[in-house]
Amino acid sequence: MSLLMTIVSLMYLISAACYVIGLHMMRTPKTARNGNRVSAVGMIIAVIMTFLIALHQNEATMTGSLILVVGLVLGLGYGTIRARTVEMTDMPQLVSLFNAVGGGAAAAIGTFDYLSMAAGSHLHFAFSFPVALDLVIGGITFSGSLIATGKLAGKISGKPITFPGAKLLNAVVVIVILVSVVLTIGFAANSWWLILTLCASLVFGILMTIPIGGADMPVVVSLLNAFTGLAVSMAGFVIDNQALIIAGALVGAAGTILTLQMAAAMNRSVMNIIAGGFGTGDSNSAAADDIPVNVKETTADDVGVQLAYANNVMIVPGYGLAAAQAQHEVAELAKLLTDHDINVNYAIHPVAGRMPGHMNVLLAEVNVPYDQMKQLEEANSMFENTDVSLVIGANDVTNPAARRKGTAITGMPILDVDKSKSVVVIKRSMSTGYAGIQNELFSDDKTHMLFSDAKKGIQEIIASTKEYLDE
Repeated sequence: MSLLMTIVSLMYLISAACYVIGLHMMRTPKTARNGNRVSAVGMIIAVIMTFLIALHQNEATMTGSLILVVGLVLGLGYGTIRARTVEMTDMPQLVSLFNAVGGGAAAAIGTFDYLSMAAGSHLHFAFSFPVALDLVIGGITFSGSLIATGKLAGKISGKPITFPGAKLLNAVVVIVILVSVVLTIGFAANSWWLILTLCASLVFGILMTIPIGGADMPVVVSLLNAFTGLAVSMAGFVIDNQALIIAGALVGAAGTILTLQMAAAMNRSVMNIIAGGFGTGDSNSAAADDIPVNVKETTADDVGVQLAYANNVMIVPGYGLAAAQAQHEVAELAKLLTDHDINVNYAIHPVAGRMPGHMNVLLAEVNVPYDQMKQLEEANSMFENTDVSLVIGANDVTNPAARRKGTAITGMPILDVDKSKSVVVIKRSMSTGYAGIQNELFSDDKTHMLFSDAKKGIQEIIASTKEYLDE
């Protein structure tokens, strides 16, 4: 082994160590940002080493090298600008889009490496098997993530999309994938089997994702993220790149664990989620269940009084908070209360928002102290001693209907907001959430509704609270 290849191997090892350390640091919001930076350093090292290998082995022509440089510049430019300018409401679909890019890139690696083999030549199992898995997983991830992106962005209906014969079509596509994979692995190089495998996988990715309702989108994003990791790992086996194998395996394992945790948070199995049917997307209709809704309206002034004289306040954020871009106002309100010795915490449900950790990211953006972010079990232990729970745009995750049989969210773990002494819900209307049923919390005797855009409503509450705190 030459000195350069020894150095490259060592740097790949350092790169892999950065992935492991970075992923470990991402386990908590307090260190997640630095974990992301450490992982990014690992990726930069891997990219540089890959360029050095290509130059050293003279594998890239002048045109090829130029294409690589242009692709790298475009990728860095788009990724940097898009990530820095993305609105928090668009973050879930950006993550889903990145999943699509990762899966597509992995499938492209397998495709071109396979096509580089001479037609009719014998393929070793150690090569053809990873290629086949790479194409199947990468193809499903690519098309499935694009559909998920469309659903999250509202370009495709958040409702489950079904049609007669869908199950039969799924079965046929799966059979085609299996047959084409066997022929790709067990026979001599033939591009037609490869193309059939890729096309069938792309179709299955679409068919798998369109029947999944909007309420399951956080789990779907996590599942597709795991698929991306597996596809990247298979691509690493195809081109014998240790950095890709390790990075892909880490992403695949982390994504799988997160998917299982998210599914448990919704009291649904992963297979049940893939089967689809849960969630109707954000609804403008209030009449989604036969539960009578007798709500009590309130004003920002009344809410200000309650907060000013409270000892313990729990803020419950949901997607409505992100949609209104009201995170800065929420942080300002919380600081105002804590400065006057009022205890403030945030109750975070695992599937609040449109992606895993959406609320944590939203609050971290405005420097909310990490020790104030309480996860489901800890938050539920605190509600009985909470004077005022301020629910901002959260719907299904606070719905007591989950505790009774016969509803779309039966058995789903929820935030026990209704156990608070008083509840204030800031919402623009009586529209339902993704599950498509009315929130029974709204008609609770201790609940008061402030119908307003979250940003405007909280600004008015801040002004009112200041008046009473300054008295």
